[in-house]
Amino acid sequence: MRIILTGGGTGGHLIPLIAVVQKIRAKVPDVEFIFLGPDGAMEKRLFEKEHIAIKKVFSGKMRRYFSPMNIIDACKVPIGIIQCLWLLVRWMPDAIFSKGGYASVPVVLVGWLYRIPILVHESDCVPGISNIVLGKFAERVAISYPDAEKNFPPSQVVLTGNPLREDIAKGDAIEARKKFSLTETKKIIFVYGGSQGSRTINNKILSILPKLLEKYQIIHQTGEKNLDEVERKAGELGIKPGREGYHTLAFIEEDLKNILAVSDLVISRAGANSIAEIAANGKPAILIPLEHSANDHQRMNAYSLAKIGAAVVLEESNLGENMLLSKIDEILGNSELRQKLSENIKVFYHPEAAEKIAEGVLAMIK
Repeated sequence: MRIILTGGGTGGHLIPLIAVVQKIRAKVPDVEFIFLGPDGAMEKRLFEKEHIAIKKVFSGKMRRYFSPMNIIDACKVPIGIIQCLWLLVRWMPDAIFSKGGYASVPVVLVGWLYRIPILVHESDCVPGISNIVLGKFAERVAISYPDAEKNFPPSQVVLTGNPLREDIAKGDAIEARKKFSLTETKKIIFVYGGSQGSRTINNKILSILPKLLEKYQIIHQTGEKNLDEVERKAGELGIKPGREGYHTLAFIEEDLKNILAVSDLVISRAGANSIAEIAANGKPAILIPLEHSANDHQRMNAYSLAKIGAAVVLEESNLGENMLLSKIDEILGNSELRQKLSENIKVFYHPEAAEKIAEGVLAMIK
Protein backbone atom coordinates (compact mmCIF):
# COMPACT_ATOMS: atom_id res chain seq x y z
CA MET A 1 0.00 0.00 0.00
CA ARG A 2 1.27 3.48 -0.89
CA ILE A 3 -0.14 6.79 0.39
CA ILE A 4 0.86 10.26 -0.78
CA LEU A 5 0.98 13.05 1.80
CA THR A 6 0.82 16.72 0.90
CA GLY A 7 0.39 20.06 2.61
CA GLY A 8 1.96 23.11 3.70
CA GLY A 9 5.30 24.21 5.01
CA THR A 10 4.59 24.89 8.69
CA GLY A 11 4.54 22.73 11.81
CA GLY A 12 0.79 23.27 11.86
CA HIS A 13 0.53 21.23 8.67
CA LEU A 14 3.34 18.74 9.14
CA ILE A 15 2.75 17.53 12.69
CA PRO A 16 -0.87 16.46 11.99
CA LEU A 17 0.35 14.58 8.91
CA ILE A 18 2.80 12.66 11.08
CA ALA A 19 0.14 11.94 13.71
CA VAL A 20 -2.05 10.31 11.05
CA VAL A 21 0.91 8.44 9.55
CA GLN A 22 1.65 6.85 12.92
CA LYS A 23 -1.97 5.69 13.28
CA ILE A 24 -2.03 4.21 9.78
CA ARG A 25 1.27 2.41 10.35
CA ALA A 26 -0.14 0.86 13.51
CA LYS A 27 -2.88 -0.70 11.35
CA VAL A 28 -0.86 -1.40 8.18
CA PRO A 29 2.84 -1.77 9.11
CA ASP A 30 4.14 -2.17 5.54
CA VAL A 31 2.49 0.98 4.12
CA GLU A 32 4.77 3.32 2.15
CA PHE A 33 4.44 7.11 2.55
CA ILE A 34 5.79 9.80 0.21
CA PHE A 35 5.44 13.53 0.87
CA LEU A 36 4.95 15.84 -2.11
CA GLY A 37 5.38 19.54 -1.35
CA PRO A 38 8.00 21.94 0.03
CA ASP A 39 11.36 20.41 0.97
CA GLY A 40 12.47 22.94 3.57
CA ALA A 41 14.48 22.31 6.71
CA MET A 42 11.38 21.63 8.81
CA GLU A 43 10.03 19.05 6.38
CA LYS A 44 13.37 17.27 6.23
CA ARG A 45 13.82 17.27 10.00
CA LEU A 46 10.34 15.98 10.80
CA PHE A 47 9.85 13.51 7.95
CA GLU A 48 13.32 11.95 8.04
CA LYS A 49 12.61 10.87 11.62
CA GLU A 50 9.53 9.06 10.35
CA HIS A 51 11.33 7.56 7.31
CA ILE A 52 9.03 9.38 4.91
CA ALA A 53 10.48 10.19 1.48
CA ILE A 54 10.18 13.80 0.29
CA LYS A 55 9.83 14.97 -3.29
CA LYS A 56 9.71 18.71 -3.91
CA VAL A 57 6.74 19.94 -5.91
CA PHE A 58 6.34 23.56 -7.01
CA SER A 59 3.21 25.50 -6.15
CA GLY A 60 2.18 29.13 -5.93
CA LYS A 61 0.64 30.98 -3.04
CA MET A 62 -2.74 32.56 -3.73
CA ARG A 63 -2.68 36.01 -2.12
CA ARG A 64 -5.73 38.21 -1.61
CA TYR A 65 -3.70 41.39 -2.13
CA PHE A 66 -1.57 42.77 -4.96
CA SER A 67 2.01 41.58 -5.00
CA PRO A 68 4.53 41.02 -7.82
CA MET A 69 5.00 37.56 -6.32
CA ASN A 70 1.50 36.65 -7.50
CA ILE A 71 2.81 36.62 -11.08
CA ILE A 72 5.79 34.45 -10.19
CA ASP A 73 3.70 32.07 -8.09
CA ALA A 74 1.07 31.77 -10.82
CA CYS A 75 3.80 30.32 -13.05
CA LYS A 76 4.76 27.76 -10.41
CA VAL A 77 1.35 26.08 -10.36
CA PRO A 78 1.48 24.64 -13.91
CA ILE A 79 5.07 23.49 -13.25
CA GLY A 80 3.83 21.68 -10.14
CA ILE A 81 0.97 20.12 -12.09
CA ILE A 82 3.39 18.80 -14.74
CA GLN A 83 5.60 17.38 -11.97
CA CYS A 84 2.63 15.66 -10.37
CA LEU A 85 1.39 14.23 -13.67
CA TRP A 86 4.67 12.32 -13.83
CA LEU A 87 5.17 11.56 -10.14
CA LEU A 88 1.68 10.24 -9.48
CA VAL A 89 1.57 8.04 -12.57
CA ARG A 90 5.03 6.73 -11.61
CA TRP A 91 4.05 5.92 -8.01
CA MET A 92 0.25 5.59 -8.45
CA PRO A 93 -0.69 5.68 -4.78
CA ASP A 94 -3.75 4.03 -3.25
CA ALA A 95 -4.82 7.31 -1.61
CA ILE A 96 -3.81 10.93 -1.01
CA PHE A 97 -4.03 12.62 2.39
CA SER A 98 -3.86 16.40 2.04
CA LYS A 99 -3.41 18.73 4.98
CA GLY A 100 -4.36 21.61 2.71
CA GLY A 101 -2.76 24.89 1.83
CA TYR A 102 -1.48 26.16 -1.50
CA ALA A 103 1.37 23.63 -1.54
CA SER A 104 -1.10 20.78 -1.95
CA VAL A 105 -3.00 22.23 -4.92
CA PRO A 106 -1.07 20.51 -7.79
CA VAL A 107 -1.04 17.17 -5.95
CA VAL A 108 -4.78 17.10 -5.27
CA LEU A 109 -5.78 18.33 -8.76
CA VAL A 110 -3.69 15.67 -10.50
CA GLY A 111 -4.78 13.04 -7.98
CA TRP A 112 -8.41 13.79 -8.87
CA LEU A 113 -7.57 13.58 -12.58
CA TYR A 114 -6.13 10.09 -11.99
CA ARG A 115 -9.17 9.15 -9.85
CA ILE A 116 -7.04 8.56 -6.77
CA PRO A 117 -9.14 8.76 -3.55
CA ILE A 118 -8.39 12.01 -1.67
CA LEU A 119 -9.03 13.05 1.93
CA VAL A 120 -8.51 16.73 2.78
CA HIS A 121 -8.21 17.98 6.36
CA GLU A 122 -9.13 21.55 7.33
CA SER A 123 -7.71 22.74 10.66
CA ASP A 124 -9.27 26.16 11.00
CA CYS A 125 -12.64 27.64 11.83
CA VAL A 126 -12.64 29.44 8.46
CA PRO A 127 -11.18 27.33 5.61
CA GLY A 128 -8.59 28.84 3.30
CA ILE A 129 -9.26 29.37 -0.39
CA SER A 130 -7.12 26.36 -1.30
CA ASN A 131 -9.09 23.93 0.83
CA ILE A 132 -12.46 25.31 -0.27
CA VAL A 133 -11.40 24.62 -3.86
CA LEU A 134 -9.71 21.29 -3.11
CA GLY A 135 -12.72 20.07 -1.14
CA LYS A 136 -14.58 19.89 -4.45
CA PHE A 137 -12.05 17.33 -5.71
CA ALA A 138 -11.87 15.27 -2.51
CA GLU A 139 -13.82 12.16 -1.62
CA ARG A 140 -13.81 13.12 2.07
CA VAL A 141 -13.19 16.31 4.07
CA ALA A 142 -12.26 16.21 7.76
CA ILE A 143 -12.77 19.40 9.77
CA SER A 144 -11.68 20.62 13.21
CA TYR A 145 -14.37 23.25 13.88
CA PRO A 146 -18.13 22.83 13.27
CA ASP A 147 -18.27 26.30 11.66
CA ALA A 148 -16.14 25.03 8.75
CA GLU A 149 -18.78 22.50 7.67
CA LYS A 150 -20.85 24.98 5.65
CA ASN A 151 -17.97 25.45 3.19
CA PHE A 152 -18.05 21.86 1.94
CA PRO A 153 -20.64 19.44 0.52
CA PRO A 154 -22.42 17.89 3.57
CA SER A 155 -22.03 14.33 2.28
CA GLN A 156 -18.23 14.65 2.37
CA VAL A 157 -17.71 16.20 5.80
CA VAL A 158 -16.85 14.64 9.14
CA LEU A 159 -15.90 16.53 12.30
CA THR A 160 -12.68 14.97 13.61
CA GLY A 161 -10.82 17.74 15.39
CA ASN A 162 -7.15 18.43 14.81
CA PRO A 163 -4.79 15.41 14.86
CA LEU A 164 -1.90 15.72 17.32
CA ARG A 165 1.04 13.57 18.36
CA GLU A 166 -0.30 10.84 20.63
CA ASP A 167 1.72 11.77 23.70
CA ILE A 168 0.98 15.53 23.68
CA ALA A 169 -1.19 15.29 26.82
CA LYS A 170 1.28 13.04 28.65
CA GLY A 171 3.99 15.53 29.56
CA ASP A 172 6.17 15.29 32.64
CA ALA A 173 6.21 18.56 34.60
CA ILE A 174 8.93 17.27 36.93
CA GLU A 175 11.20 16.55 33.96
CA ALA A 176 10.63 20.08 32.63
CA ARG A 177 11.47 21.60 36.02
CA LYS A 178 14.73 19.66 36.09
CA LYS A 179 15.73 20.47 32.51
CA PHE A 180 15.06 24.20 32.80
CA SER A 181 15.99 24.56 36.49
CA LEU A 182 12.53 25.91 37.31
CA THR A 183 11.61 26.66 40.90
CA GLU A 184 8.23 26.05 42.53
CA THR A 185 8.09 29.54 44.03
CA LYS A 186 7.19 31.36 40.79
CA LYS A 187 4.54 30.53 38.22
CA ILE A 188 5.64 29.61 34.70
CA ILE A 189 4.66 31.32 31.45
CA PHE A 190 5.17 29.57 28.13
CA VAL A 191 5.45 31.98 25.18
CA TYR A 192 4.57 29.98 22.06
CA GLY A 193 4.61 31.72 18.69
CA GLY A 194 3.85 28.62 16.61
CA SER A 195 6.37 26.55 14.70
CA GLN A 196 7.97 29.61 13.08
CA GLY A 197 7.74 31.91 16.09
CA SER A 198 6.32 35.43 16.09
CA ARG A 199 8.41 38.60 16.03
CA THR A 200 5.44 40.63 17.27
CA ILE A 201 4.92 38.45 20.34
CA ASN A 202 8.69 38.24 20.89
CA ASN A 203 8.99 42.04 20.95
CA LYS A 204 6.00 42.51 23.23
CA ILE A 205 7.39 40.02 25.72
CA LEU A 206 10.83 41.64 25.60
CA SER A 207 9.28 45.05 26.29
CA ILE A 208 7.93 43.81 29.64
CA LEU A 209 10.50 41.09 30.33
CA PRO A 210 12.20 42.69 33.37
CA LYS A 211 8.81 43.22 35.04
CA LEU A 212 7.68 39.68 34.20
CA LEU A 213 10.80 38.11 35.67
CA GLU A 214 10.19 39.83 38.99
CA LYS A 215 7.22 37.50 39.51
CA TYR A 216 7.32 34.72 36.92
CA GLN A 217 9.55 32.25 35.07
CA ILE A 218 9.41 32.19 31.27
CA ILE A 219 10.04 29.60 28.60
CA HIS A 220 10.13 31.47 25.29
CA GLN A 221 9.89 29.70 21.93
CA THR A 222 11.19 32.36 19.53
CA GLY A 223 11.24 30.68 16.11
CA GLU A 224 14.50 29.66 14.46
CA LYS A 225 14.93 32.92 12.53
CA ASN A 226 14.34 35.05 15.62
CA LEU A 227 16.44 33.34 18.30
CA ASP A 228 19.62 35.40 17.92
CA GLU A 229 17.68 38.68 17.84
CA VAL A 230 15.69 37.81 20.97
CA GLU A 231 18.75 36.72 22.90
CA ARG A 232 20.64 39.85 21.86
CA LYS A 233 17.79 42.13 22.96
CA ALA A 234 17.44 40.24 26.23
CA GLY A 235 21.16 40.70 26.79
CA GLU A 236 20.78 44.45 26.26
CA LEU A 237 18.25 44.37 29.11
CA GLY A 238 20.83 42.65 31.30
CA ILE A 239 19.07 39.27 31.07
CA LYS A 240 21.03 36.21 30.05
CA PRO A 241 18.86 33.43 28.59
CA GLY A 242 19.25 30.21 30.54
CA ARG A 243 19.50 32.09 33.80
CA GLU A 244 17.28 34.19 36.04
CA GLY A 245 14.18 32.17 35.13
CA TYR A 246 14.27 33.03 31.41
CA HIS A 247 14.79 30.28 28.83
CA THR A 248 14.80 30.64 25.04
CA LEU A 249 14.26 27.91 22.46
CA ALA A 250 14.19 28.26 18.68
CA PHE A 251 11.89 25.32 17.94
CA ILE A 252 10.38 22.74 20.23
CA GLU A 253 9.81 19.10 19.39
CA GLU A 254 10.14 16.41 22.06
CA ASP A 255 10.08 18.85 24.98
CA LEU A 256 6.75 20.44 24.01
CA LYS A 257 4.57 18.09 26.03
CA ASN A 258 6.71 18.58 29.14
CA ILE A 259 6.76 22.37 28.78
CA LEU A 260 2.99 22.48 28.38
CA ALA A 261 2.58 20.21 31.39
CA VAL A 262 4.63 22.52 33.64
CA SER A 263 3.20 25.83 32.40
CA ASP A 264 0.67 27.89 34.36
CA LEU A 265 -0.15 30.16 31.40
CA VAL A 266 0.44 29.95 27.64
CA ILE A 267 0.75 33.06 25.47
CA SER A 268 0.30 31.97 21.88
CA ARG A 269 -0.73 32.70 18.32
CA ALA A 270 -4.11 31.23 17.40
CA GLY A 271 -3.13 28.59 14.86
CA ALA A 272 -5.35 25.52 15.03
CA ASN A 273 -2.50 23.21 15.96
CA SER A 274 -1.28 25.41 18.81
CA ILE A 275 -4.82 25.74 20.18
CA ALA A 276 -5.31 21.98 20.08
CA GLU A 277 -2.00 21.38 21.91
CA ILE A 278 -2.93 23.90 24.61
CA ALA A 279 -6.40 22.33 24.87
CA ALA A 280 -4.93 18.84 25.22
CA ASN A 281 -3.16 20.04 28.36
CA GLY A 282 -6.04 22.18 29.64
CA LYS A 283 -3.90 25.29 30.05
CA PRO A 284 -5.13 28.88 30.51
CA ALA A 285 -4.17 30.87 27.44
CA ILE A 286 -3.83 34.37 26.08
CA LEU A 287 -4.25 34.16 22.31
CA ILE A 288 -2.82 36.86 20.06
CA PRO A 289 -4.10 36.09 16.54
CA LEU A 290 -1.92 36.88 13.56
CA GLU A 291 -3.27 40.14 12.20
CA HIS A 292 -3.08 39.30 8.50
CA SER A 293 -3.60 35.53 8.49
CA ALA A 294 -5.28 34.07 5.41
CA ASN A 295 -9.06 34.53 5.59
CA ASP A 296 -8.49 36.00 9.06
CA HIS A 297 -8.55 32.38 10.25
CA GLN A 298 -6.49 32.92 13.39
CA ARG A 299 -8.79 35.65 14.61
CA MET A 300 -11.83 33.46 13.94
CA ASN A 301 -10.17 30.53 15.72
CA ALA A 302 -9.39 32.71 18.73
CA TYR A 303 -12.86 34.20 19.04
CA SER A 304 -14.50 30.79 18.77
CA LEU A 305 -12.68 30.04 22.05
CA ALA A 306 -13.35 33.43 23.62
CA LYS A 307 -17.07 32.99 22.90
CA ILE A 308 -17.27 30.13 25.43
CA GLY A 309 -14.76 31.53 27.91
CA ALA A 310 -11.97 29.15 26.84
CA ALA A 311 -9.24 31.78 26.30
CA VAL A 312 -8.45 35.47 26.61
CA VAL A 313 -7.94 37.14 23.21
CA LEU A 314 -5.80 40.24 22.70
CA GLU A 315 -5.70 41.93 19.30
CA GLU A 316 -2.22 42.51 17.89
CA SER A 317 -3.11 46.06 16.81
CA ASN A 318 -4.11 47.08 20.36
CA LEU A 319 -1.48 45.13 22.25
CA GLY A 320 0.06 47.69 24.59
CA GLU A 321 2.62 46.78 27.23
CA ASN A 322 0.32 47.61 30.13
CA MET A 323 -2.57 45.65 28.67
CA LEU A 324 -0.52 42.49 28.19
CA LEU A 325 1.07 42.74 31.61
CA SER A 326 -2.26 43.40 33.34
CA LYS A 327 -3.92 40.40 31.63
CA ILE A 328 -1.03 38.14 32.63
CA ASP A 329 -1.29 39.34 36.23
CA GLU A 330 -5.07 39.00 36.20
CA ILE A 331 -4.98 35.37 35.08
CA LEU A 332 -2.05 34.22 37.20
CA GLY A 333 -3.41 36.03 40.24
CA ASN A 334 -6.89 34.52 40.01
CA SER A 335 -7.13 30.77 40.58
CA GLU A 336 -10.86 30.67 39.77
CA LEU A 337 -10.28 32.33 36.39
CA ARG A 338 -7.43 29.93 35.62
CA GLN A 339 -9.65 26.96 36.47
CA LYS A 340 -12.45 28.24 34.26
CA LEU A 341 -10.14 28.82 31.28
CA SER A 342 -8.52 25.44 31.83
CA GLU A 343 -11.80 23.52 31.85
CA ASN A 344 -13.41 25.38 28.96
CA ILE A 345 -10.50 25.00 26.54
CA LYS A 346 -10.54 21.20 26.86
CA VAL A 347 -13.57 21.16 24.55
CA PHE A 348 -11.19 21.86 21.66
CA TYR A 349 -9.12 18.72 22.24
CA HIS A 350 -10.15 15.67 20.21
CA PRO A 351 -7.83 12.80 21.21
CA GLU A 352 -9.42 10.51 18.63
CA ALA A 353 -8.80 12.87 15.67
CA ALA A 354 -5.77 11.10 14.18
CA GLU A 355 -7.48 7.73 14.57
CA LYS A 356 -10.64 8.92 12.79
CA ILE A 357 -8.66 10.40 9.89
CA ALA A 358 -6.49 7.28 9.57
CA GLU A 359 -9.63 5.16 9.40
CA GLY A 360 -11.08 7.55 6.81
CA VAL A 361 -7.99 7.30 4.59
CA LEU A 362 -7.92 3.49 4.77
CA ALA A 363 -11.67 3.23 4.14
CA MET A 364 -11.22 5.05 0.81
CA ILE A 365 -8.79 2.39 -0.42
CA LYS A 366 -10.81 -0.24 -2.20
